[in-house]
Amino acid sequence: MQSKGFKVFIIIIAIIVGLIFIVPILWMLATSFKTDQEAFTAGIKWIPKVFTLENYQFSLAGNSDTPVIQWMGNSLFVGIVGTLIVLFVDTLAAYGLARLDIPFKKLLISIFIGSLTIPWVITFLPLYMEFNKLGLLDTYAVLILPYSANAFGVFLLYQYFRGFPKELEEAAFLDGANKWQVFVKVVLPSARPVIWTLAIFTFMGIYNDFLWPLVTTNSPEMRTITTGIAIMQQGSFVSSPGRLMALTSIATIPAVLLFIIGQRSFIKGVTQSGIK
Repeated sequence: MQSKGFKVFIIIIAIIVGLIFIVPILWMLATSFKTDQEAFTAGIKWIPKVFTLENYQFSLAGNSDTPVIQWMGNSLFVGIVGTLIVLFVDTLAAYGLARLDIPFKKLLISIFIGSLTIPWVITFLPLYMEFNKLGLLDTYAVLILPYSANAFGVFLLYQYFRGFPKELEEAAFLDGANKWQVFVKVVLPSARPVIWTLAIFTFMGIYNDFLWPLVTTNSPEMRTITTGIAIMQQGSFVSSPGRLMALTSIATIPAVLLFIIGQRSFIKGVTQSGIK
């Protein structure tokens, strides 16, 4: 049994780690409700003297050069479509590797696992040159297609499908179901927590990506919210920390909502997939 002192130590460490993550968020929210003058002169004071929503109103209003609503729409569209494509491709690939008798299965699994060790920066330039030759720069295609499948999702789902009871599938086959029906009506419903886990990881990865959208898009209307914030930081918001923090707070809403909605499934999915 663990000693009481060890448990207290773990709790203290958890509190410290939690504060490291939550303090910047609280500071961001507090600054977003301050005037620019107070944000520059308030020092370490957290609570604004006068709460103002002007920063949010100004950030959301935007203009032709800074279409904030368009940036948010682009990020949501790219994140949702990219996530749906990943879920479709990765579930089929993982189930095929786990259940179907396909040639070179072990080699394919090794390739998937090995590709997890390849840094994204190594494939960055070849991908850029490929999309440039295809004439797809500054389009939705260049923002979505690089995320259309990933080895992590295949590996995550493969671990779950491999441990799924074959007896349930065999019972469905005896009832007259074909392979597609077994996959859709028997396997996928039970894998919902793992799929939710993959969806959260994928959406947040696409939504929060900065470098790829920055390099592959040029026109203001094709920017995502992450690149838009960087532009505003160096542009009209360079001397307006309140407006910049308001824009950043708005940008965090979709990812936070997704995690809150899928929190239980996320925790259950991590447990079921065998990741510790």
